[in-house]
Amino acid sequence: MAQDIDVIAHNIANTNTTGFKSFRSNFEDLLYEEKQQPGVENAAGDQRPAGLFVGLGTRISNTQINLSQGPAVPDDGDFSMMINGSGFFQVIAGEKTLYTRAGNFFVNSEGEIVLGHGDGRRLEPSVTVPPDATDIAISVDGRITGRVGSDPAFQEFGQVEVANFTNANGLRPLGGNLYEETEASGPAITGEPDQGSFGSIRHKMLEGSNADPVNELISLIKTQRHFEMNSQSINAANEALQVIARLGDG
Repeated sequence: MAQDIDVIAHNIANTNTTGFKSFRSNFEDLLYEEKQQPGVENAAGDQRPAGLFVGLGTRISNTQINLSQGPAVPDDGDFSMMINGSGFFQVIAGEKTLYTRAGNFFVNSEGEIVLGHGDGRRLEPSVTVPPDATDIAISVDGRITGRVGSDPAFQEFGQVEVANFTNANGLRPLGGNLYEETEASGPAITGEPDQGSFGSIRHKMLEGSNADPVNELISLIKTQRHFEMNSQSINAANEALQVIARLGDG
């Protein structure tokens, strides 16, 4: 229960985080103490129709990423974009490729498009924009264009690619709005936006967090009440055992 509260608190803390995907705790019951086995015959030759099992509680088996689409939030950044549908942006971290739904991009001192938070991870494939570029436009299929200097014609600077996964819930969250590929997620399947199963690009929009603060607060209250009931059950069992122990001493 305490871990579930931590998960919910993390979701609430990130209700304003760009591209954040909320998490849900999945529970499983623990081992059972078998007092009586079902199907055992008694002295009269009758079979016991059901056994007697005492459960030992529950635990979190895993946390599942909620991959539903977050709300579209208008943004004035020339390189701000969001994926409308499935897919992740790709950024470079050293020799690794990491993945994100955050689209708050801008250019660094070398004109490369980079992620606008943390260490400024470079967009993959790399796109370099001339310093005198104006009228930046990003199409639904990820083509980045603009005018350079006094030339009235639009030039193409590069192409955004997105990545999908067979099991996106298997990605490892690293913080900083970044995810890492794992064996559970399977290898990245890359392609151009707005093609096949890949989502399209919306320019000058950002994907907001999909954590709903109202639902998260309701979940927090319910979890706290469950935690209190469990604590009261444990206290009641301890008191009963103390009474039995005192009776035995008498």
